Amino acid sequence: MPKLKTNKAASKRYKVTATGKIKRTTANRRHLLANKTKRQKLSSRRPGAYADKTCEKTIKKLMPYGG
Repeated sequence: MPKLKTNKAASKRYKVTATGKIKRTTANRRHLLANKTKRQKLSSRRPGAYADKTCEKTIKKLMPYGG
């Protein structure tokens, strides 16, 4: 049986934690930051953004070896 390929786009966006949850970065942090409030920028910097439970199965298929 050949090895499965990891989807590179998914591996850059998500990380699998030790407990098996899928961690992701928060949206709206790339550009146009001057227009956003300090509160918006601070809250998106905090860790703990996890992928939705409904998407978890699909993401794990894209990353068969945990990214």
